[in-house]
Amino acid sequence: MRYLAYLKPSAINLGRQRKTEHARRFSGAPGFAKICAAGFSRNALIGFILVAPAWADMRVPQTQPEIAMGFVPVVERAAPAVVNIYARRVVETRASPFRNDPFFRDLFRDFGTPRPRVQNSLGSGVILSEDGIVVSNYHVVGEATDISVVLNDRREYSAKVLLSDEETDLAILRLDGASGLQALELRDSDSVQVGELVLAIGNPFGVGQTVTSGIVSGLARSGTATGNARGYFIQTDAPINPGNSGGALVDVNGQLIGINTQILSRSGGSNGIGFAIPSDLVSQFVVQARAGETAFQRPWAGVSGQPVTADMAEGLGLSRPGGIILSDLHPQSSLFAAGIAPGDVITAVDGAPVNTPAEMIYHMSVAGIGAVTRLSLIRAGQEKVIEITLKKPPEVPPRATVETSRRSAIPGLRLSTINPAVIAERNLPLTMRGVLVEDPGQFGLRAGLREGDVLLNINGVPVQDTASAQTLLSGQGAWLSLDIQRGTRRSTLRYRL
Repeated sequence: MRYLAYLKPSAINLGRQRKTEHARRFSGAPGFAKICAAGFSRNALIGFILVAPAWADMRVPQTQPEIAMGFVPVVERAAPAVVNIYARRVVETRASPFRNDPFFRDLFRDFGTPRPRVQNSLGSGVILSEDGIVVSNYHVVGEATDISVVLNDRREYSAKVLLSDEETDLAILRLDGASGLQALELRDSDSVQVGELVLAIGNPFGVGQTVTSGIVSGLARSGTATGNARGYFIQTDAPINPGNSGGALVDVNGQLIGINTQILSRSGGSNGIGFAIPSDLVSQFVVQARAGETAFQRPWAGVSGQPVTADMAEGLGLSRPGGIILSDLHPQSSLFAAGIAPGDVITAVDGAPVNTPAEMIYHMSVAGIGAVTRLSLIRAGQEKVIEITLKKPPEVPPRATVETSRRSAIPGLRLSTINPAVIAERNLPLTMRGVLVEDPGQFGLRAGLREGDVLLNINGVPVQDTASAQTLLSGQGAWLSLDIQRGTRRSTLRYRL
């Protein structure tokens, strides 16, 4: 048996007179866990409800009423907590590439003027608390200027984004003036097993709230399987289509196990390969949103590595392939401080097996900044468990963002010193040094620079920080030589002054 929650009467709407009716209604549904023990008083639930895991009580329906009932009790419980979201954002049309060129800008003056355009998006969301906390996808509500949320009973609320994160594709909203809403209970997503029956609830193609069924097809999906090397997902074959984004993936107990986020499809429609963000990560987002954060704060591992293949496992003396072999560690990372070194194989985080860097980062993100985490590793054939305290990427040295003056060789160039925080934000290699081009400006574009470039050397002299970059750009000469890193490529730009 597993203890799930201490439930309030407002959450389950169950009084003394309705206890028998409630238990009878849900105990007959296939896959529903039985109420084992409960104590009630006149005004409050004073006991605990103990339920079995969903998979422990699953069986084939035995009677005609059970067959006819199907998923009705699950939908009745979960559907009112799934909402439709309508978001609007103002975007600018793409400007002409000739608008900053001194020769062509007069010719393309009208064509190159950015024009505002209203972009609408449609998606779904899930109510997580009675006071109007809602979770959805970043690509549904991110950067929206106007958000409307329509409940299952057609009530409509305006909403604002409390916290969002484009990389994870999650956003937490609060409904203005909402109270007493029906919310979904979060289930521990680590307890989900392949083969469980699930329902996907959302608003595909704007046709209205729709329920589809399927099973959990896979767990811990990341990397090339999803097209997102830094993601971590539950896979399902429950049909998911455009408009389902941000909707609920629930189990047969009506508990939320994931937020539907993407599909693999060549046609744009469902091919039975959909992905949901696990509820454990959603829970961490809610905690940070309630704490006042506006951007998701994830722990920084400060390591690089790769999955252990069969050939690697044989060379390392492992019985089977599994884990992540570390190739590099940043000297400011918590793992480096704990004595972990290149060549170590990380096999688990807090007892959960990990086989890709994305899995390791996911489990650290679920634990949260400040948590003490146990890393299981293998070093020279010996198993070890090392405890580390998770922390943010440090701002050491300070990024010291500056904009070059008009007297500089490249005026209006906005630069930041690269440190662990910048490395994490921009997903740069751990060994990267120099300064980051935050905004090239008009003259930087003319010199060939782009946002995200890293300045390594100026006129052959290594760039250490923004102060040294400003000094080097103030030098005199007919030509300027810039060694840059753009993605995985290094190149040299020569600019005539």
